[in-house]
Amino acid sequence: MFNFDLGFKTENINLIAGVDEAGRGPLAGPVCVAAVIMPLEQNKIISGVNDSKKLTEKKREALFDEIINTALAYKIELVSEKEIDRVNILNATKQGMKQAICGLNTKPDLVLIDAVKLDGINVPQESIIKGDAKSYNIAAASILAKVTRDRLMLELDKKYPEYNFKKHKGYGTKEHIENLKKFGKCEIHRDSFIKNFVGGNE
Repeated sequence: MFNFDLGFKTENINLIAGVDEAGRGPLAGPVCVAAVIMPLEQNKIISGVNDSKKLTEKKREALFDEIINTALAYKIELVSEKEIDRVNILNATKQGMKQAICGLNTKPDLVLIDAVKLDGINVPQESIIKGDAKSYNIAAASILAKVTRDRLMLELDKKYPEYNFKKHKGYGTKEHIENLKKFGKCEIHRDSFIKNFVGGNE
């Protein structure tokens, strides 16, 4: 993964940012986007960085702190369920990605993005299919996004305990759908995602 990113380095490209999201698919909660610039030096490689979906929760939590402490720059953005309903999930994700990239306190020379192409950013970009499994920077971003969103859903579980968000993080599990039908929607449900399960104005 590290060598994949290293392959993009040239005389003019030194700072490479990775961008990824967590939470495009859930029925509830925001989508979370992270942009991160990791140092591409052999002695600063963080062992174990990988696609966040392939890591245990405990491993992601440990790597989160390492990434934060090692990164040259990072920015994490949340795009609310209301905005997702307003502009659709793809546009909300792109919006969050742009905000994260523009929010970096160091401007990257190149941005590697997991499977998305962005308009309106003044930085060269590469859209990488399955980027979180190929790119060191994208994988680091995927961990930041996933851990941030999971922590938020654990907090939201305390406010809305009847849905058991701490277990499924808002994804459409059988239990979540059953609870949705039983209790109706709450403030953080995405209306555009749950219309097949409950009425839009319950």
